Amino acid sequence: MSPRGVATPDAREQLFAAAERVVERDGPGALTSRAVTTEAGCAKGLLHAHFSGMDEFVAELCLSRFARTAAKARSLSELVGRNTVARNLDAVALALFESGGPGISGLAMTRPGAALRIRRALEGGAPGFDAIQTAVTGYLEAEQGLGRLAETVDPSSVALAVVGAAHHLLMTSWPGAPDPGPAMTRLVTTLVDGRCSPAHHSREP
Repeated sequence: MSPRGVATPDAREQLFAAAERVVERDGPGALTSRAVTTEAGCAKGLLHAHFSGMDEFVAELCLSRFARTAAKARSLSELVGRNTVARNLDAVALALFESGGPGISGLAMTRPGAALRIRRALEGGAPGFDAIQTAVTGYLEAEQGLGRLAETVDPSSVALAVVGAAHHLLMTSWPGAPDPGPAMTRLVTTLVDGRCSPAHHSREP
């Protein structure tokens, strides 16, 4: 046991963070168990002590990041009436792209075993895009109730558009590709405010 007051590192999270760095720096093809443990600075057998293989490792990494973003989406309820609606929603949308997310998600799609594990976990109730969409819808409905979102805006449709666009960008963005963040920010601003972001609008009066 660790001494009292000394935090024990989470081996799984240590490996997940190392994998994200490998993919972000070297691309999906560089992700091997040896690359992950070398990047993490740990024993070569640590990954296989926690996972049956790379398919399970990649699946659990993706599910972990989905759950983290779903938790961030649920925390939107604490921001109702604060900041701006677009800013709050944009923060959740962009969270999907943090820490090498696009590369990791794309990698999962190239590994049938990992993709199957992810699908089964989501079917079993693991938080994923559906949970994020539900949380975003609830947040927008609350903001609409305060008059901070136009009555003409359909919260569920906005949530579907944001989550659907994020899914598309995740599946088509690889290391070295253009940053998907600005496109997502423009989409969020357009859906919520009904206009393009001023920084990208070419016809300002």
